[in-house]
Amino acid sequence: MALSQDDVMRVAKLARLSLTSSEVSELTSQLGQIVSLVDQLGEVNTDNVEPMVHAFDSVNVLAPDVPVPSLSRSEALQNAPAADSECFRVPAVLG
Repeated sequence: MALSQDDVMRVAKLARLSLTSSEVSELTSQLGQIVSLVDQLGEVNTDNVEPMVHAFDSVNVLAPDVPVPSLSRSEALQNAPAADSECFRVPAVLG
């Protein structure tokens, strides 16, 4: 699939980019090369390749969830810039 300068200008407009005519012609060439490389990938035979989510088989690489004691209310509020005995105090946002 070949890209035209109109295609590049349409994409630039969608991206809200203002391009000079020399930039449009340069990008048309560069993006055309990228599209041709992607087209080459479409020609690769993948009939015997299993679909995969990731290139490496990784299972449960995260640490297990282990409950731990949390801060008490007074500990959580001790460094707050504004707090009362129960909660953080913040400026009203809804009038």
